[in-house]
Amino acid sequence: MAAWTVAARQAFSLARLSTPKSSISTAQASLIQRRGFAAGGDHHGPPKVNFWQDPMSPSKWKEEHFVIVTLTGWGLAFFGAYKFFTGGKKDTKEEQAKEAAH
Repeated sequence: MAAWTVAARQAFSLARLSTPKSSISTAQASLIQRRGFAAGGDHHGPPKVNFWQDPMSPSKWKEEHFVIVTLTGWGLAFFGAYKFFTGGKKDTKEEQAKEAAH
């Protein structure tokens, strides 16, 4: 009788564990993303190059290089405009005082 009880308990626990597990695994399988962008995907268009390899064709540059070059250009434009518009304003009294001291 003890062997029968042990066998029944094992069968019951096996059935109890396998049923929810299989339903959970099918639900999880539908939610788990498989590989995503790991394979690199299909490349559309020409391959991207570093900006120093083809500096006259921004459409061929890598996206991150395009961003870096664009932000650098805007920064230089703003800094140049700042220096242009504020650099010519010098106090004439200070210049005259420096010239008189020498």
